Amino acid sequence: MDPQRIEIEADGPYRVHGVSLSRTAQIETEFGEPVDWAPETPVPTDADPIEVCRCGRTATQPLCDRRGCAEGFDGTEVADRGPRRARAYPYPGSGFEMSDDLTLCSRAGYCGDRSTTVWAMLGESDDDAIRARIRSMVMLCPSGRLEFLADGATEPDELDHPPAVSAIRNGPLWVRGGVAVVGDDGEPYEIRHRVTLCRCGGSQNKPFCDGTHQEIGFRDG
Repeated sequence: MDPQRIEIEADGPYRVHGVSLSRTAQIETEFGEPVDWAPETPVPTDADPIEVCRCGRTATQPLCDRRGCAEGFDGTEVADRGPRRARAYPYPGSGFEMSDDLTLCSRAGYCGDRSTTVWAMLGESDDDAIRARIRSMVMLCPSGRLEFLADGATEPDELDHPPAVSAIRNGPLWVRGGVAVVGDDGEPYEIRHRVTLCRCGGSQNKPFCDGTHQEIGFRDG
């Protein structure tokens, strides 16, 4: 089994093996538009594996204190186990294809600002600056909902993320760099470069984040 992995415990926490845990947050403009990510801050713990809360009820965020588990958290996994490419819709651009798997959206908001979105810009993507902006916005998407595939390439363009697991402030668990996620039945999900896992307990696409944390006002300290 992959030494760098996240195992999901049935109606319990995420168990992080072989990767340290950190915190990060979205960097936003004065208008609340996300444009980058804050530097990682390590979460001090000697635990091995590291147990990360996924019900949202722990008093030791982001670490699990088992309170929610004892209260009867329903962590049933319902997400599609198939490959992303089977669900993603292709959007052709000039010299690239942008694909969109709506089931993975965490509503982080890197795909647009107050004046435009990556979809709206596709019609002008023959402009080098606009194409570069689309590419940058797509790669900042934490969930992997969006991918940018240059013409002739076999793999999508990605930021150089090493294996990492970070709790996004008031949001999901951000898994990067191909860290494996293993379901509570012992079967792995497709390994992807960017994944967001629910931490509020309310996602309707567990274990993945669907943006419910925003609707319920999830706060992690």
